[in-house]
Amino acid sequence: MTKPDETDPLIHEVHRQQARRAAFARDGEPSVGRRLAQIGVLGWIIVAPMLLGIYVGRWLDVRFDSGLFWTAPLLLVGLGFGSWFAWRWMGSA
Repeated sequence: MTKPDETDPLIHEVHRQQARRAAFARDGEPSVGRRLAQIGVLGWIIVAPMLLGIYVGRWLDVRFDSGLFWTAPLLLVGLGFGSWFAWRWMGSA
């Protein structure tokens, strides 16, 4: 039988899961304040790119006198980026 390679993704994931279990056993459940802070950060991670999209879209619309031609699509682009950033942040936490 061969020895498992350390670059194997399954071995890496098992080690990561063991480290998370050990950290939970050591630290316990996070406090309510920490959970509320995570929710607040998650909200701003989504909202900030949307606000940036609205700002840039309104600037372009005023500059080119185009109504909401740029604001609406850039709002949706901001929502997409914000959701992606939130997904990545939740995956790393």
